[in-house]
Amino acid sequence: MTPRTRRRRAAPGSPGFLRRSQSRWGERAVRVLLVAAALVSVLTTVGIVVALIPPVVDFFGKVDFGKFITGTDWSPLFEPPQFGVLPLVTATLVVTVIALLVAVPLGLGAAVYLSEYASHRVRGIFKPVLEVLAGIPTVVYGFFALRAITPLLQRYWPGGDPPQVFNALSAGFVMGIMIIPTIASLAEDSMAAVPRSLRDGAYALGSSRMQVSTRVVFPAALSGIVAAVVLGVSRAIGETMIVAIAAGGRPNLTFNPLEGMQTMTAFIAAAGIGDLPTGSTGYQTIFAVGLLLFAITLVMNLISIRLVRRYREVYE
Repeated sequence: MTPRTRRRRAAPGSPGFLRRSQSRWGERAVRVLLVAAALVSVLTTVGIVVALIPPVVDFFGKVDFGKFITGTDWSPLFEPPQFGVLPLVTATLVVTVIALLVAVPLGLGAAVYLSEYASHRVRGIFKPVLEVLAGIPTVVYGFFALRAITPLLQRYWPGGDPPQVFNALSAGFVMGIMIIPTIASLAEDSMAAVPRSLRDGAYALGSSRMQVSTRVVFPAALSGIVAAVVLGVSRAIGETMIVAIAAGGRPNLTFNPLEGMQTMTAFIAAAGIGDLPTGSTGYQTIFAVGLLLFAITLVMNLISIRLVRRYREVYE
């Protein structure tokens, strides 16, 4: 019989002796910087809310909240002033829906191609080119919509009255082109994070590349895709220069995209650069519309977080 051997502890100072690792100053500094970055974003959001609340409270002390939400006439700078915000809200929704109809199919199609069909060389060329669109100034997109897309639509409109000079269709179309890189890049990253074993298993069962893309990869990356789409929606709702240049500056309660209309961000930009007296009711409408816009984007982000958590897939 062999004697039972006992495992001995290495003596301090010997090569086998392990000490508890001590924290380094560099790691502490990086941790402090990361915490500071997180706090800056949180404090910025809190600061925005704190800056909006006092003038909004003063505004709703003069204007009925129900008339503000349900009113159909928005003319706060004229006499008598009207404070129905529905024309601005409907214009924002119309332009955003048009942008999504353009950006979601093209963005997700580009993401599927780059993730499942393109070679490494093609992906290395086309993905940076696609992301260059995100770096173009939005004022350039606005003039492109006004000077190129609108005349093109007016010239080749199939029937009926053509789009007006300022219209929501060209603004929404160009805005959709602008947010394609956001949706495509984030969705492609989510698809690339799907384990290779899922693809190999599907191919082993005889699935085609289209079946693997639509029935395996797409559902597995659904949480990231939802987050990409919601981020694109938030950017479309908050866009200012494109709608201010191409959609027009006249509040118009209509769902006809061929007519000009004014979105919430366009009104904030137009009123903010005007000569409104500080503290007047017209000046306070900027903060009221801004808080409403902030509330809409906050609700959308909360819905996005819930959807992401619901459809998140965790792989080992």
